[in-house]
Amino acid sequence: MRNPLLAGAVVVMTTAALAACGSSADGNGPEAAGAQRPAASGPAVPGPSAATPTPPATSSAGEPEEPAADPSTPATGPKTPSDAITPATGTFTKKQKEYLRDRVPKGMDPAAVLQTGQETCDKLRYLVKADRDTAVGAIATEEIPDAADAVAGLCPQHQDLVDEAAYAYPDGVHAGKKLRPGAYRSASPTAACSWRITGAGGKELSSGSSDTDVSRKITIPTSARTFTSTGCYAWLPEGAKG
Repeated sequence: MRNPLLAGAVVVMTTAALAACGSSADGNGPEAAGAQRPAASGPAVPGPSAATPTPPATSSAGEPEEPAADPSTPATGPKTPSDAITPATGTFTKKQKEYLRDRVPKGMDPAAVLQTGQETCDKLRYLVKADRDTAVGAIATEEIPDAADAVAGLCPQHQDLVDEAAYAYPDGVHAGKKLRPGAYRSASPTAACSWRITGAGGKELSSGSSDTDVSRKITIPTSARTFTSTGCYAWLPEGAKG
Protein backbone atom coordinates (compact mmCIF):
# COMPACT_ATOMS: atom_id res chain seq x y z
CA MET A 1 0.00 0.00 0.00
CA ARG A 2 1.33 3.42 -0.93
CA ASN A 3 2.00 6.12 1.68
CA PRO A 4 -1.52 7.56 2.42
CA LEU A 5 -0.18 11.09 2.93
CA LEU A 6 1.60 11.00 -0.42
CA ALA A 7 -1.39 9.47 -2.20
CA GLY A 8 -3.76 12.07 -0.81
CA ALA A 9 -1.61 14.87 -2.23
CA VAL A 10 -1.22 13.45 -5.73
CA VAL A 11 -4.27 15.22 -7.14
CA VAL A 12 -2.85 18.59 -6.08
CA MET A 13 0.55 17.56 -7.45
CA THR A 14 -1.03 16.54 -10.74
CA THR A 15 -2.74 19.87 -11.32
CA ALA A 16 0.42 21.79 -10.45
CA ALA A 17 2.64 19.49 -12.50
CA LEU A 18 0.45 19.67 -15.59
CA ALA A 19 0.23 23.45 -15.35
CA ALA A 20 4.03 23.68 -15.15
CA CYS A 21 4.83 21.67 -18.25
CA GLY A 22 5.12 23.21 -21.71
CA SER A 23 4.22 21.93 -25.18
CA SER A 24 6.02 21.13 -28.43
CA ALA A 25 5.04 20.62 -32.04
CA ASP A 26 6.95 17.37 -32.38
CA GLY A 27 6.13 15.86 -28.99
CA ASN A 28 9.77 15.90 -27.89
CA GLY A 29 10.05 19.36 -26.42
CA PRO A 30 9.00 20.73 -23.01
CA GLU A 31 5.96 19.01 -21.52
CA ALA A 32 2.53 20.40 -22.35
CA ALA A 33 0.39 22.42 -19.99
CA GLY A 34 -2.02 20.08 -18.24
CA ALA A 35 -5.77 19.79 -18.42
CA GLN A 36 -7.56 20.91 -15.30
CA ARG A 37 -10.72 19.50 -13.78
CA PRO A 38 -13.85 21.51 -14.57
CA ALA A 39 -14.54 24.28 -12.09
CA ALA A 40 -17.61 23.90 -9.91
CA SER A 41 -20.66 25.36 -11.56
CA GLY A 42 -22.37 28.35 -10.00
CA PRO A 43 -24.19 31.58 -10.75
CA ALA A 44 -22.41 33.99 -13.04
CA VAL A 45 -20.99 37.04 -11.31
CA PRO A 46 -22.13 40.22 -13.07
CA GLY A 47 -19.48 42.73 -13.99
CA PRO A 48 -19.49 46.44 -13.14
CA SER A 49 -21.46 47.25 -16.27
CA ALA A 50 -22.83 45.52 -19.34
CA ALA A 51 -20.42 45.47 -22.25
CA THR A 52 -21.56 46.87 -25.57
CA PRO A 53 -22.04 44.02 -28.05
CA THR A 54 -19.36 43.90 -30.71
CA PRO A 55 -20.73 43.55 -34.25
CA PRO A 56 -19.40 40.55 -36.19
CA ALA A 57 -16.41 41.12 -38.46
CA THR A 58 -17.28 41.51 -42.10
CA SER A 59 -15.40 40.62 -45.24
CA SER A 60 -14.55 43.04 -48.01
CA ALA A 61 -17.83 42.04 -49.66
CA GLY A 62 -19.75 43.16 -46.58
CA GLU A 63 -20.68 39.63 -45.47
CA PRO A 64 -20.01 38.39 -41.90
CA GLU A 65 -16.84 36.33 -41.59
CA GLU A 66 -16.95 32.92 -39.93
CA PRO A 67 -15.03 32.70 -36.62
CA ALA A 68 -11.82 30.69 -36.67
CA ALA A 69 -12.18 27.09 -35.53
CA ASP A 70 -10.67 26.06 -32.19
CA PRO A 71 -8.40 22.99 -32.54
CA SER A 72 -8.90 22.13 -28.85
CA THR A 73 -12.62 21.42 -29.35
CA PRO A 74 -14.14 18.47 -31.22
CA ALA A 75 -14.29 19.19 -34.94
CA THR A 76 -17.76 19.51 -36.41
CA GLY A 77 -19.03 20.35 -39.86
CA PRO A 78 -17.31 19.69 -43.20
CA LYS A 79 -13.81 18.20 -42.96
CA THR A 80 -10.81 18.66 -45.20
CA PRO A 81 -10.38 15.59 -47.46
CA SER A 82 -7.48 13.37 -46.42
CA ASP A 83 -5.62 13.91 -49.70
CA ALA A 84 -5.82 17.68 -49.18
CA ILE A 85 -4.32 17.70 -45.69
CA THR A 86 -0.86 19.18 -46.14
CA PRO A 87 1.30 21.35 -43.86
CA ALA A 88 2.33 24.87 -44.85
CA THR A 89 5.94 23.66 -44.81
CA GLY A 90 7.48 20.21 -44.72
CA THR A 91 5.50 16.98 -44.74
CA PHE A 92 3.40 14.86 -42.39
CA THR A 93 4.43 11.32 -41.46
CA LYS A 94 2.12 8.42 -42.23
CA LYS A 95 0.95 8.18 -38.61
CA GLN A 96 0.35 11.92 -38.42
CA LYS A 97 -1.80 11.73 -41.55
CA GLU A 98 -3.77 8.84 -40.03
CA TYR A 99 -4.39 10.87 -36.88
CA LEU A 100 -5.53 13.90 -38.87
CA ARG A 101 -7.96 11.94 -41.05
CA ASP A 102 -11.52 13.31 -40.53
CA ARG A 103 -10.25 15.69 -37.83
CA VAL A 104 -9.41 18.86 -39.74
CA PRO A 105 -12.35 21.22 -40.35
CA LYS A 106 -12.26 23.05 -43.65
CA GLY A 107 -10.31 26.25 -43.34
CA MET A 108 -8.24 25.12 -40.34
CA ASP A 109 -4.48 24.67 -40.36
CA PRO A 110 -3.91 20.90 -39.93
CA ALA A 111 -0.74 21.65 -37.96
CA ALA A 112 -2.88 23.19 -35.21
CA VAL A 113 -4.98 20.01 -34.93
CA LEU A 114 -1.83 17.90 -34.91
CA GLN A 115 -0.31 20.00 -32.14
CA THR A 116 -3.36 19.38 -29.93
CA GLY A 117 -2.81 15.63 -30.21
CA GLN A 118 0.91 15.96 -29.58
CA GLU A 119 0.24 18.02 -26.47
CA THR A 120 -1.93 15.18 -25.19
CA CYS A 121 1.03 12.83 -25.63
CA ASP A 122 3.28 15.31 -23.82
CA LYS A 123 0.89 15.43 -20.86
CA LEU A 124 0.83 11.64 -20.60
CA ARG A 125 4.62 11.46 -20.91
CA TYR A 126 5.03 13.91 -18.04
CA LEU A 127 2.36 12.34 -15.83
CA VAL A 128 3.57 8.78 -16.20
CA LYS A 129 6.99 9.88 -14.96
CA ALA A 130 5.47 11.58 -11.92
CA ASP A 131 2.85 8.95 -10.98
CA ARG A 132 1.59 6.25 -13.32
CA ASP A 133 -1.69 5.69 -11.47
CA THR A 134 -2.54 9.37 -11.86
CA ALA A 135 -1.80 9.17 -15.60
CA VAL A 136 -4.22 6.25 -15.98
CA GLY A 137 -6.78 8.05 -13.82
CA ALA A 138 -6.52 11.19 -15.97
CA ILE A 139 -7.49 9.11 -19.02
CA ALA A 140 -10.30 7.26 -17.21
CA THR A 141 -11.84 10.50 -15.92
CA GLU A 142 -11.34 12.19 -19.32
CA GLU A 143 -9.32 14.88 -17.60
CA ILE A 144 -7.08 14.38 -20.63
CA PRO A 145 -9.62 14.18 -23.48
CA ASP A 146 -9.13 12.32 -26.76
CA ALA A 147 -6.27 10.34 -25.20
CA ALA A 148 -7.09 7.05 -26.93
CA ASP A 149 -6.93 8.53 -30.45
CA ALA A 150 -3.82 10.60 -29.72
CA VAL A 151 -2.01 7.58 -28.29
CA ALA A 152 -3.02 5.30 -31.16
CA GLY A 153 -1.83 7.76 -33.79
CA LEU A 154 1.00 9.71 -32.20
CA CYS A 155 2.44 8.02 -29.09
CA PRO A 156 1.67 4.27 -29.12
CA GLN A 157 4.22 3.72 -26.33
CA HIS A 158 1.45 4.83 -23.94
CA GLN A 159 -1.12 2.30 -25.19
CA ASP A 160 -0.85 0.35 -21.91
CA LEU A 161 -2.20 3.40 -20.06
CA VAL A 162 -5.23 3.59 -22.35
CA ASP A 163 -5.85 -0.16 -22.05
CA GLU A 164 -5.80 -0.01 -18.25
CA ALA A 165 -8.00 3.09 -18.14
CA ALA A 166 -10.66 1.20 -20.12
CA TYR A 167 -11.14 -1.05 -17.06
CA ALA A 168 -11.00 1.73 -14.46
CA TYR A 169 -13.87 3.42 -12.64
CA PRO A 170 -13.90 7.22 -12.35
CA ASP A 171 -15.95 8.84 -9.58
CA GLY A 172 -19.68 8.47 -10.15
CA VAL A 173 -22.37 5.80 -10.12
CA HIS A 174 -21.70 2.58 -12.03
CA ALA A 175 -24.35 -0.09 -12.42
CA GLY A 176 -25.51 -3.01 -14.52
CA LYS A 177 -23.25 -4.16 -17.32
CA LYS A 178 -20.71 -1.47 -16.44
CA LEU A 179 -19.76 -3.41 -13.31
CA ARG A 180 -16.81 -5.78 -13.60
CA PRO A 181 -16.17 -8.00 -10.56
CA GLY A 182 -12.62 -7.88 -9.25
CA ALA A 183 -10.14 -6.04 -7.02
CA TYR A 184 -9.41 -2.34 -7.50
CA ARG A 185 -7.18 0.30 -5.92
CA SER A 186 -7.88 4.01 -5.68
CA ALA A 187 -5.76 6.49 -7.62
CA SER A 188 -5.11 9.81 -5.87
CA PRO A 189 -8.06 9.84 -3.44
CA THR A 190 -8.93 13.08 -1.68
CA ALA A 191 -9.56 13.52 2.04
CA ALA A 192 -13.28 13.19 1.25
CA CYS A 193 -13.04 9.86 -0.62
CA SER A 194 -15.98 7.54 0.01
CA TRP A 195 -17.49 4.55 -1.79
CA ARG A 196 -20.39 2.13 -1.52
CA ILE A 197 -21.24 -1.18 -3.15
CA THR A 198 -24.83 -2.40 -3.14
CA GLY A 199 -26.47 -5.60 -4.26
CA ALA A 200 -30.01 -6.61 -5.25
CA GLY A 201 -32.71 -4.46 -3.69
CA GLY A 202 -30.17 -1.78 -2.73
CA LYS A 203 -28.69 -3.88 0.07
CA GLU A 204 -25.28 -2.54 1.09
CA LEU A 205 -22.52 -5.09 0.55
CA SER A 206 -19.57 -2.93 1.58
CA SER A 207 -18.49 0.70 1.93
CA GLY A 208 -15.57 2.81 3.05
CA SER A 209 -14.17 6.31 3.34
CA SER A 210 -10.96 8.22 3.91
CA ASP A 211 -11.50 7.72 7.65
CA THR A 212 -11.14 3.94 7.32
CA ASP A 213 -8.32 1.65 6.29
CA VAL A 214 -10.48 0.14 3.54
CA SER A 215 -10.70 3.29 1.44
CA ARG A 216 -7.65 2.43 -0.68
CA LYS A 217 -8.65 -1.01 -1.99
CA ILE A 218 -11.98 -2.60 -2.78
CA THR A 219 -13.38 -5.80 -4.21
CA ILE A 220 -16.48 -5.69 -6.38
CA PRO A 221 -18.24 -9.05 -5.99
CA THR A 222 -20.31 -10.79 -8.64
CA SER A 223 -23.43 -10.03 -6.58
CA ALA A 224 -22.85 -6.25 -6.87
CA ARG A 225 -25.47 -4.20 -8.68
CA THR A 226 -24.22 -0.66 -8.06
CA PHE A 227 -20.86 0.89 -7.22
CA THR A 228 -20.77 4.55 -6.16
CA SER A 229 -17.58 6.54 -5.67
CA THR A 230 -17.10 10.15 -4.54
CA GLY A 231 -13.84 12.05 -4.09
CA CYS A 232 -11.69 9.02 -4.92
CA TYR A 233 -10.74 10.24 -8.42
CA ALA A 234 -10.54 6.82 -10.08
CA TRP A 235 -10.30 3.12 -9.23
CA LEU A 236 -7.77 1.08 -11.20
CA PRO A 237 -7.82 -2.70 -11.66
CA GLU A 238 -5.54 -4.37 -9.12
CA GLY A 239 -2.73 -6.39 -10.62
CA ALA A 240 -1.98 -3.88 -13.41
CA LYS A 241 1.37 -2.13 -13.43
CA GLY A 242 1.65 0.34 -10.59
